[in-house]
Amino acid sequence: MTELGARLSAIDAQIADAARLAGREPDEITRIVVTKFHPASLVRELHALGVSEVGENRQQELSAKQEELSALDLRWHFIGQAQTNKASAIRRSADVVHSVDRMKLADALHRAADDDHVLDVLVQINLTEDVARGGVPVAQAIALAEHVLSLPSLRLRGVMAVAPLDEEPASAFARLRDVSDGVRAVAPDAEWISAGMTGDFVEAIAAGATHLRIGSAITGPRPDRG
Repeated sequence: MTELGARLSAIDAQIADAARLAGREPDEITRIVVTKFHPASLVRELHALGVSEVGENRQQELSAKQEELSALDLRWHFIGQAQTNKASAIRRSADVVHSVDRMKLADALHRAADDDHVLDVLVQINLTEDVARGGVPVAQAIALAEHVLSLPSLRLRGVMAVAPLDEEPASAFARLRDVSDGVRAVAPDAEWISAGMTGDFVEAIAAGATHLRIGSAITGPRPDRG
């Protein structure tokens, strides 16, 4: 087994253990491999190992890799902060956008639709008091969700968040679960909870996460970009 395959297997085993500990089935959870700064060749290796869900933080990388690897059966998740002027490029390359955090971005993604394709999106929630962080404030989450529901080219799938650095992940993800419950009151099908990265996916699973965004624990250290 290659080092990449060993890391992937180890993480999948930990996910399965955490799911069972939380009284859940491992197949309820989607593992997204985040390949930020890694070459397309690594994504090819991951695909050969059975990976089908891949995440990118930057539009330029997303677009380049998706184009180069378009022949592969991959589902591309855009998980980074998005500028409205990149909405068209993101929409052309992404199957799912996790980071819809304002009405203007939702509108831009909707305007970028050029066919009958419906784009899966999640509302990103800011679990901190820092307004500079990505995500809509918790108090505004329902209003943003309702706005997304009004845009026919978007399909609201759920919520996403990053745990704050100064809070225990378990309590942060419990609050995200509460927000998810509120969103599902207006959008019953919006069942996804995108939460949990390398350092906190166990707590995310315990709180009901359906999608995990895991990078270096699988891919290894990011290449030196200098």
